[in-house]
Amino acid sequence: MKKRLCLSLALAYPLMLTGGAHAADTSQPWLNPALSPDVRADQLVQAMTLDEKIQTVFAYFSTEFAPKKFEPPKEGRPDSAGYVPGIPRLGLPPQWQSDAGVGVATQAVSKKPYERTSLPSGIATAATWNPAVAFAGGAMIGSESRSSGFNIQLAGGVNLLREPRNGRNFEYAGEDPLLAGVMVGEQIRGIQSNHIISTVKHYAFNDQETNRNHINVKIDDQAGRMSDLLAMQFAIERGQPGSVMCAYNRVNGDYACENDYLLNQVLKQDWKYPGYVMSDWGATHSTIPAALRGLDQQSGYPFDKSDYFNHPLKEAVINRHVPETRLNDMVKRITRTMFANGLVEHPVTKPASADAGIDFAAHARITQADAEEAIVLLKNHNGLLPLASSVRSIAIIGGHADVGVLSGGGSAQVYPVGGSPVPNEGPKHFPGPIVYHRSSPMGELARLTKAKLAYNDGKDVAAAARLAAGSDVVIVFGNQWMGESVDAEDLNLPNRQDALIEAVAKANPKTVVVLQTGGPVVMPWLNNVGAVLEAWYPGTSGGAAIARVLNGDVNPSGRLPVTFPASLTQLPRPVLDGDAKTKDENIIEKASTDYNIEGAAVGYKWFDLKSHKPLFAFGYGLSYSSFAYEGLSAKPAGNGIEVRFSIKNTGKRGGKAVGQVYVSSVAGGWEAPKRLGGWSKQDLKAGASGDATVQIDPRLLGVYDSASKTWKIAAGEYLVTLADSAGAAPAASVKVKLEARTVDVNGCCSR
Repeated sequence: MKKRLCLSLALAYPLMLTGGAHAADTSQPWLNPALSPDVRADQLVQAMTLDEKIQTVFAYFSTEFAPKKFEPPKEGRPDSAGYVPGIPRLGLPPQWQSDAGVGVATQAVSKKPYERTSLPSGIATAATWNPAVAFAGGAMIGSESRSSGFNIQLAGGVNLLREPRNGRNFEYAGEDPLLAGVMVGEQIRGIQSNHIISTVKHYAFNDQETNRNHINVKIDDQAGRMSDLLAMQFAIERGQPGSVMCAYNRVNGDYACENDYLLNQVLKQDWKYPGYVMSDWGATHSTIPAALRGLDQQSGYPFDKSDYFNHPLKEAVINRHVPETRLNDMVKRITRTMFANGLVEHPVTKPASADAGIDFAAHARITQADAEEAIVLLKNHNGLLPLASSVRSIAIIGGHADVGVLSGGGSAQVYPVGGSPVPNEGPKHFPGPIVYHRSSPMGELARLTKAKLAYNDGKDVAAAARLAAGSDVVIVFGNQWMGESVDAEDLNLPNRQDALIEAVAKANPKTVVVLQTGGPVVMPWLNNVGAVLEAWYPGTSGGAAIARVLNGDVNPSGRLPVTFPASLTQLPRPVLDGDAKTKDENIIEKASTDYNIEGAAVGYKWFDLKSHKPLFAFGYGLSYSSFAYEGLSAKPAGNGIEVRFSIKNTGKRGGKAVGQVYVSSVAGGWEAPKRLGGWSKQDLKAGASGDATVQIDPRLLGVYDSASKTWKIAAGEYLVTLADSAGAAPAASVKVKLEARTVDVNGCCSR
């Protein structure tokens, strides 16, 4: 096996070993940046040999932590997710890939992990409802990627939160197609502003981790186009990612990375996507079917069972099972993307030092700003927060809040500067161990308050309750660690933390709960505590962000990007589908889940449809101030609706409000009673007002018609409402009359 792998590597990138003598010829027209990326890619492909084309569509895992005995290419970067050799004689640089959900990622099990800046989790950034924050965070990631020697970032997670127990929800952007697409699209735009390629992933319907490698997702075209695929479409339109990463799971029978419907029909034909499709690591299952059905690059070998796009693909092309025109298209899509994003004109270099000259202080401020806007105030009984100046003693309990803040596990793991302050916790192997960032909420709060702080780790519930009883205020940290490849068993806080919070609140009702979770959790203790903050996984500077919100230096402005259920019984699937605890391949292959149960009615739409009362509604979030919504008006504009309104800060301190616009068809016929049509976040001083204009995309007013591949907007009245959450009574409503119209699959061109 080792001998075959070594021969495979040697044949795949001989030019990397011998190409130094081939200086780039100035007559090579594809190196002229004045030409379009398409023209340059066409010219380059014509100049490439068959072997050079094959090596461009085949990527190697580039670290020693591989699933089988494998020697990674020496030219790859240490701890890189993947490596594709370049072609020096043609001036084409290598592709150095890094995991990048919230920053330049390396695993804690690495011998010398990169210590880099971590943004808050993706769901936290979505909770800011601030596209500018998402762009700034993406730009930071792209900057550190370039400094670290990587030119491709495996970022852009936009899978909808259909399943609250999903172990990777923390990487994504919630349950609504518009919010998720806009926020992730802006992060992608930020990353690629550094002449770095970003992906969007995981395409598509990879909404749970249980049996993720085989589970068959059943969903109709219309439901998919109006939910998960619409989120992907919005993200692609907004961010223009260079690559789409196809998912592990099957969709209506076929694996996502050899799914003609997803890759050829929807992505490349209907959406006219010009970039390339790369597989997830271990998601390639064939050579000829995968190539013909739309996969452009096999990633992360040897995670797959075979090197499908290496020698087998070459043989398939030679024997005409795969037309060479298809191989040319694969290579053109990859190289066109490299030209379009400036990888040739702005090459990355191997960093000279471990810190790569990164301005960590400046980047810490970026991630802190994100975390501060992401924190959601869920409850604040009798104004317990912000902490009053009269508070003399504060008990801080649990969550390792004395040393750091929690992060999510798996391929998105960013290793902290200085290492994790909590060693040897959680799984020893992937997706663990559990990593904390060195930003202590307790330490940061001590800088801001004159109150005496005392810490208890919460392991002895009785001792924690005694400390609580003797303190003016109690702050309990409730942690839910989530990671790639595993789903949560339920929505309760693990390790009997609910019982700890209950006991502490009984001892002192002035209890504040700070949640660090990967997504929604239930709260059996909610009625007994004074305040609740959802801090998510708050990143490198999360402790400072939490402390500033607790103390009142920051007015919380986060809004939930996801519905918090009251119980599992409210979900479309109270019991998680596809749980394959056996290794019997026949049983595993039969594992499936039916997304047609809710169809496009994901999240708050399902709760509206079924008249379920959630624990907390989508879009919900409190403030230390108060706001009034005024002057709502709406009118037809183009193929959509233009909405105008104003927000006034009626409180005594400055703060940020999120005016949320929902739209309903008065005649009905939609998947749910209402949809999010847009929003505006306003930063207002006390007493100040701000004006907002929101354009509702026509696809959010229509129903997708699979037969014609168009969106049908019915004639009639549409109710536009302004509210501060999906569950709140409207602050104002207005009706708009629309004529019947049809727009194409991309929301353009009225018929």
